[in-house]
Amino acid sequence: MKNFALIGAAGYIAPRHMRAIKDLGHNLAVAYDINDSVGIIDSISPHSEFFTEFERFLEHAHQLKRRPETTLDYVAVCSPNYLHHAHIAAGLRLGCDVICEKPLVPTPELLDELALVERETGRRVFNILQLRHHDAIQQLKAKVEAAPADTKFDVELTYITSRGRWYAESWKGDPRKAFGVATNIGVHFFDMLHFIFGKLQRNVVHHVGEARAAGYLEYERARVRWFLSIDANDLPEEVKGKKTTFRNIDISGEKLEFSEGFTELHTTSYREILAGRGYGLSDARHCIETVNVIRTAVPVRGEAGEVHPFVS
Repeated sequence: MKNFALIGAAGYIAPRHMRAIKDLGHNLAVAYDINDSVGIIDSISPHSEFFTEFERFLEHAHQLKRRPETTLDYVAVCSPNYLHHAHIAAGLRLGCDVICEKPLVPTPELLDELALVERETGRRVFNILQLRHHDAIQQLKAKVEAAPADTKFDVELTYITSRGRWYAESWKGDPRKAFGVATNIGVHFFDMLHFIFGKLQRNVVHHVGEARAAGYLEYERARVRWFLSIDANDLPEEVKGKKTTFRNIDISGEKLEFSEGFTELHTTSYREILAGRGYGLSDARHCIETVNVIRTAVPVRGEAGEVHPFVS
């Protein structure tokens, strides 16, 4: 049985980490968040220690190291994006391996810095890249690999997930903390595209704003028009008033259906990490480089056939 700490226990994604730890038979020893709305712990791991001050959490973690049976093995990081780097480094320096949500960090330079801390501590960083474990994604990857080597698929990716006014007031609406729409809600898809279609060859941005972003990506095996939005006004007319989210991935005329099968992916990710098959810094680099370019690019007028239809 492994001992875990969790940083960012009040966040949306934290319960999936808590359940993964419990379902695999491990121990959530301590959790931390500046917010105390963490009652979900009672239904998953009521014995866990909890702190709202990082200094007290860190001191408790060091005290746990005095006994082999209580020392921490892993730190799970579910904190706001801009704190990932600091919290990952803190976990490594505690002598733990670290499991972190996406985006791992905002820039390739910070990935390099984490690689230095890995070498200094002898510990590892693992990124939750859960879409790689989804059955539909793995089946599509196999289909692409089986196609003739010179085949390039035409892909249209649309993801609209409506957010209310609270979003702009939270850290997620602050580009200094969330790093923008493409990074915050798009990094999952950019990793998925790389996983399926290979190395990125071209990255062009057509629109970037507070609520939406769009562009064109060309991979070894695909040409991708993409559109991401958190504005309900962008929902297609047939969806408005019925659903708050619209997800569509069209691959050469065929729709990729993967609306189901998400609930266990964090547990699968944890199982793979604990078995020595987790995704590390090198696996995360491609999507970090992709969103870093998108975030810093100057939008241009797209060429014919490369612009997502929602952009206009």
